[in-house]
Amino acid sequence: MSGYLGIDVSKDELVVVREAVAGSKIYRNDERGHADLLKELTKKDSTPPTLIVLEATGGYERGVVAALGAAGLPVVVVNPRHVRDFAKATGRLAKTDQIDARVLADFGAMVKPEPRALPSEAEEELRDLLARRQQLMQMLVAEKSRVLQAVGRKSQRLRRELKSHVADLERRLHMTDADMDDTIKKSPIWREDDDILQSFPGIGRQTSLMLLGELTEIGTVSGAAIASLVGVAPMNRDSGKQRGKRRTGGGRSHVRAALYMATLSAIRHNTVIKTYYQRLTKAGKPKMVAVVACMRKILVTLNAMIKTRTRWQAQLTPTTA
Repeated sequence: MSGYLGIDVSKDELVVVREAVAGSKIYRNDERGHADLLKELTKKDSTPPTLIVLEATGGYERGVVAALGAAGLPVVVVNPRHVRDFAKATGRLAKTDQIDARVLADFGAMVKPEPRALPSEAEEELRDLLARRQQLMQMLVAEKSRVLQAVGRKSQRLRRELKSHVADLERRLHMTDADMDDTIKKSPIWREDDDILQSFPGIGRQTSLMLLGELTEIGTVSGAAIASLVGVAPMNRDSGKQRGKRRTGGGRSHVRAALYMATLSAIRHNTVIKTYYQRLTKAGKPKMVAVVACMRKILVTLNAMIKTRTRWQAQLTPTTA
């Protein structure tokens, strides 16, 4: 019997399918359901799981992943886009909970994604705070836009209401920032990593927090691997004798967005990055291509700094990215 399992996660239910085995089992997505699932998977007469595959589903998967990981079972949370691409490639366009769980089990058996260490409580807390900060920022931008649109005497009451809400959002944003600072201060390693990252001219507090919370692999993998994780590694598009343009894409969009803004700052204030950018543009590279190249160079440099526990030193910057 196959040891690859797929679990489709929703708010209330877990649909579990074993690769190459007909049928599915359903458990509640709560502590009682997690306990029942663990009891089933650890029975003496059952085939021990080789790998349990789930999709990231906005946080609904966290409880069961934590329970499986704590029990020492091999579990991996995969990118939903990769799974959908796999489903399309294998001709499975229909979508139900049972089909999705079956696709996850088959994805595990064929692709064999590598399990990663589960995030610690501190990492989960920082990620939650980062997500909440992004939500507050989006609401704040929208409300400030509505204030500008509320013109004329008839809109005075609406404008007061909007300004009050803006002030409340700004207060909550300040509280969230303070909570993130406290989370970082709890960990000596994170404090050191934050200090190392912010020593790089152009990397500020928010970018450093984003890297620590959403790119926990930084400093533990190669430069090429870290660039691929963020989606700034160029990918070939060649076929036969045709040579297409290399493009970047995929990866962790929130990290990439934060890195983009930091790169624009570094191009102005970091002599090494500024010189690199100017050299690329003078060589005829489009400005956006040069910016992405700078993003990759910065990320590779930060990865090396964390790996070697070294603060920013211009003369030690990698010559290629």
